[in-house]
Amino acid sequence: MNYQQFSNLGYIVVRQFLDGNELTLLTAELARYIGEVVPQLSDAAAFFDDRQHPETLRQLQHMTGDEFFSNYTSHPKWKTLAEELLGEEADCESPEWFNKPPGSNHPTPPHQDNYYFNLTPPNVLTMWVALDAVDAENGCLRYLPGSHKNGARPHERSSVLGFSQGISDYSDQDKAQEVPVHLQPGDVTVHHGWTVHRADSNRSAHRHRRSFAMVFNGTSCERDEEAYRRYEHALATQHNSLGLES
Repeated sequence: MNYQQFSNLGYIVVRQFLDGNELTLLTAELARYIGEVVPQLSDAAAFFDDRQHPETLRQLQHMTGDEFFSNYTSHPKWKTLAEELLGEEADCESPEWFNKPPGSNHPTPPHQDNYYFNLTPPNVLTMWVALDAVDAENGCLRYLPGSHKNGARPHERSSVLGFSQGISDYSDQDKAQEVPVHLQPGDVTVHHGWTVHRADSNRSAHRHRRSFAMVFNGTSCERDEEAYRRYEHALATQHNSLGLES
């Protein structure tokens, strides 16, 4: 594992992180969860463009109420890689699922995950596995290399459901330095909690851009409760403005 690349760039890609059988199992359990569990979830756990149209499902959170996904947070392959990169024991709180449906106009704003987590020291990373082929057309992740070394950027409230805060001073110069990451199903990209990243809309006519992610916190991390309360207030404000139920 090229730890030095992760340390220098703030992200790393591992091709075919999940083999065929592992990916088949995960996608089957996600299909079960979406079919059986999601219809019972609140707006805060399952984000739709329109609940009357299930195909517009865009994001799932708080999945550990399900036995399979609760157990999956301690999957040895994921946990081992996270701990190698973080340099200490680590735990995952909850998995997430993301989708950009075909032709949907929902860009992901530039942001830093730890602006949401408020962990110190920021020894936290996100592991993001592609479930579909991901490229520039359907909204691949775009990283700002080395940005994790500079700490928090200023954020402001976003109108994008699932991403309540976005970087407020993101510039054309930032965009010029971005690196797009193209992935095949089963590939994983791992990024540090301060690594700046974003994604464009899905411009394709027929292709989804689905992914499954887990966040791992090093055991040294502690939450800045005051900062986290500010984040929760901003999140609640966004949800209220969008008319969502908690």
